[in-house]
Amino acid sequence: MRLSAYSDYSLRVLMQAALRSPERVTVNEAAETFHISRNHLVKVVHDLGKAGYLATRRGIGGGFTLARRPEEIGLGDAVRLGEGSGVVINCRDHKRQLCRIFQACRLKGVLDEAADAFFAVLDRYTLADLLKQSSKMRTVLGI
Repeated sequence: MRLSAYSDYSLRVLMQAALRSPERVTVNEAAETFHISRNHLVKVVHDLGKAGYLATRRGIGGGFTLARRPEEIGLGDAVRLGEGSGVVINCRDHKRQLCRIFQACRLKGVLDEAADAFFAVLDRYTLADLLKQSSKMRTVLGI
């Protein structure tokens, strides 16, 4: 399974906010740090704020900080925000008709089981787990 760029960026933003805490991080700083388009990060930061992961402030002196402690931010929940429903395949075509082999096919069930296992592993970890080597990460990121 491959994470969307949105989920990838969300996790990076959360890590940077945790590493810089309690300082505020700007979208421009995050974009420069990870060499990511600022426009992509604006939506990610906005959505993370709406979901209660980040506290955001607009305007001069604006930016974002963590709204929760890293131990309270589950990786599974953060990735679900970016991945949506977690459905790996859709068994309907563009006309909303079921796939021709749907009645006999087990593919969707197997892939759904795999996705459940994927999220079950992520659910065992928090943002704090990603920051176990925080001093090394700060050095690498120049923080």
